Amino acid sequence: MHFEQIRPELTWRLRREVLYPAKPLAAMQMPVDADGLHFGAFSNNLLVGVISLFENGTTYQFRKFAVATNHQGQGIGTGLLNYVISFCQQQKGTLLWCNARTTATQFYEKVGFTVSGQSFEQNNIAYIKMEKPLIKKAGSILQTGLENY
Repeated sequence: MHFEQIRPELTWRLRREVLYPAKPLAAMQMPVDADGLHFGAFSNNLLVGVISLFENGTTYQFRKFAVATNHQGQGIGTGLLNYVISFCQQQKGTLLWCNARTTATQFYEKVGFTVSGQSFEQNNIAYIKMEKPLIKKAGSILQTGLENY
């Protein structure tokens, strides 16, 4: 298993397969794809997981996170998300967030995300905002883990 940055169009097939199977492949392109960073998880040189990341100052949002159905439950999603968390921390990001499908909240909670908003519905899918601080608090002093370097 390895993770790397990929071109946005490489995310479209998995986006459709996992998240929107009834939609055409052309509908998977987001207007903001050109502004984001896209990462893939590869198993035996096969793209099996994708996630798209968008920066706003020191805050990052990820969207369109998908792992191939026949590869779910194998730690691929957790590994890919941890890879993105590390990337954001290296970029000195302070917060990572997403609009999670409510059916996936337990997955995100296991990786340290917490609910930070009210649930809402879009295209008959229920979502809720979840976030993860990327800096650690020690008393009242914020630490990034890079103080000793």
